[in-house]
Amino acid sequence: MPTIILVAPAGRRVGLTTACLGLVRALDRQGVRVGFVKPIANREVSQSAGLVALGAHIVPVKSVPIHVAEDLLAAGDDQTLMEHVIEIADKAGVGADVLVVEGMNPEAGMVHATRVNELMLKALDAELVLVASPRSQNATEVADAIAIAARGYGSLAEGRQVGCILNRVCIGPAGQQAETETIGQAQGGCADCQGVTSFAENEAAHRRSLEAEKIRPLAVVPCSVDLAAPRVLDVAMALKARVIFAGEIRTRRVSDVGICAASPPNALRAMRPGSLIITPGDRHDILMAAALTVQAGTPLAGVLLTGGIDPDPRIVRLCRKALDTGLPVLGVDDSSYRATTQVSGMNTEIPVDDPDRIERTMSFVADRIDVSWVKSFGKTTRVPRLSPPAFRHRLVEQARSNQQRIVLPEGAEPRTVAAAAIVANRGIARCVLLGSPDEVRDVAAKQGVSLPASVEIIDPVAVAPRYIEPLVERRKAKGMTPERAAIELQDPIMVGTMMLAQNEADGLVSGAVHSTAHTIRPALQIIKTVPGCNLVSSVFFMCLPDQVLVFGDCAVVPDPTASELADIAIQSADSAIAFGIPARVAMLSYSTGSSGTGEDVEKVKEATRIAKELRPDLALEGPLQYDAAVMPDVARLKAPGSSVAGQATVLIFPDLNTGNVTYKAVQRSANVVSMGPMLQGLAKPVNDLSRGCLIEDIVFTINLTAIQAQQAERRKSGAK
Repeated sequence: MPTIILVAPAGRRVGLTTACLGLVRALDRQGVRVGFVKPIANREVSQSAGLVALGAHIVPVKSVPIHVAEDLLAAGDDQTLMEHVIEIADKAGVGADVLVVEGMNPEAGMVHATRVNELMLKALDAELVLVASPRSQNATEVADAIAIAARGYGSLAEGRQVGCILNRVCIGPAGQQAETETIGQAQGGCADCQGVTSFAENEAAHRRSLEAEKIRPLAVVPCSVDLAAPRVLDVAMALKARVIFAGEIRTRRVSDVGICAASPPNALRAMRPGSLIITPGDRHDILMAAALTVQAGTPLAGVLLTGGIDPDPRIVRLCRKALDTGLPVLGVDDSSYRATTQVSGMNTEIPVDDPDRIERTMSFVADRIDVSWVKSFGKTTRVPRLSPPAFRHRLVEQARSNQQRIVLPEGAEPRTVAAAAIVANRGIARCVLLGSPDEVRDVAAKQGVSLPASVEIIDPVAVAPRYIEPLVERRKAKGMTPERAAIELQDPIMVGTMMLAQNEADGLVSGAVHSTAHTIRPALQIIKTVPGCNLVSSVFFMCLPDQVLVFGDCAVVPDPTASELADIAIQSADSAIAFGIPARVAMLSYSTGSSGTGEDVEKVKEATRIAKELRPDLALEGPLQYDAAVMPDVARLKAPGSSVAGQATVLIFPDLNTGNVTYKAVQRSANVVSMGPMLQGLAKPVNDLSRGCLIEDIVFTINLTAIQAQQAERRKSGAK
């Protein structure tokens, strides 16, 4: 039987579903098998089951319809209702260590929500976690209200420990919000935040008040207006707007609204990152000002034209460059005032088709939940699985344990600048941006990014001369001269690589605007491979719904020999182990065991023999077909008695063609997040980005590089 946690509200509109999402993610990160259920539906449409299904891949169990629950309650048949609840909870808890149960939310005119939650608490023998939101109350008033709610459940009187998640706690004035940073998310507070000195002081006061009432504060979650930012698509649907230009309507988010009726010089004050510009459709001057603002680097969310007037085609042609960047333009028949009112009054619940916002919300809340409390549910004899959320969380924690200096040669590239700020705020690494300091700061300002003091900005033109002599020394056997070295060092990637070579940086990440060859070539020439390693290869971390697999090599070596394939297998196994993934290595082929013949199969057999000879400590087998490698039922038929088949975690493809096709097929067809390629085999880590990468991709690539740098540091010191 799983441990059951009932998550119930201590008030209306406290963010109950948000708290459940964060709790599910926090448990998942610790490798705890978690289930989720909302046993009784509310009158209002609840998205919680769909959100958890998308964010945690938990198959929802159907709730008791509200009309059925109310009929039973009206008839005084509490017992039958609770039998339904227990039946539903039993289904949802199959295979789980912990079952998170979302209680009923009190709605207008509903008088029975608390009573039903109390019945569920007792029927399920659950632990109670209350969710509250301070709003305009002070810490003492909030704690008193929560204590009253807890006594209503009888929990305090029975001596049970009651936990509490406080949602939307004010963070203080602008400029004191760095502690609320999360991946890919700018931050901002509500109107009440101006009356708070700082989030740290406010949090401490709430914790003291709760503890005084013998209630355990499990999480104090900061207020974040930007976390609730809807997509432009959501605005279009809410307003039933015409989509004049779709652009990036599904990805751009509205964190601010700017009503522009003044002349362009005055309207510019409203054109901030994330702003939705609302203006009458005949104000072509405002539309052009918005277009120029976008071209200058400020990422507006979009433009909403009011009054039922579409823009003149001649003006559209003038704005084409801005529209081509993805700027969405909407149109409505309403006035600007009415449109603004409708946007301000939009439902802030997370849509079930917005996985990015679900992910950010789950991580934002989970980051703040008491880790020691969460870990107490994981004390079990089973081997925990490493889910994608757990993997990502461990990456961050591992990088934080020993911060590395990572150089970013594309220092003025907007996504790179934003990623460097996030990495610094999360304590993942110390970033060095190579670029003109004025240009980098200008890009940051236009993006609305505040660069922490820990982010260094180095002008590669200014420092290049000091690397001429070391570069000549390293490449003199290849005919390098001072004149040629000076030319090579005009490339910031070469400057960054020389920083690695001179031990002035621990790792390098590039490729947002450069090709893979451009990024890797200097490293191959100067950094070289790890002693005992004959080639550079790569792996992808494939984040499947239930676990993380390692695919290698899918990006670098076109047609490895048997010896090279063995080297790739060993490198990939070591990479898996270094990142907390147990290494069970499958050497893939089109046949399993001795069932097939041919040159390609023989290569895999020979590679398997070489790898086992070099590393007898590894669980490594081959040849195996993909299905035999990952599916236990197929493995029992094709490779009975194998310690790898059916449970492989590291999959080695026989050549680049097979590997690249397979990883892309899995990624796209199964909607799997793939992290990589991560290069392996270099003496110091250098990693390449896709030119279509997102800010989050850059953050995690820096994270991977930082951990590789830690490993290189340990190798150098002789540590195991």
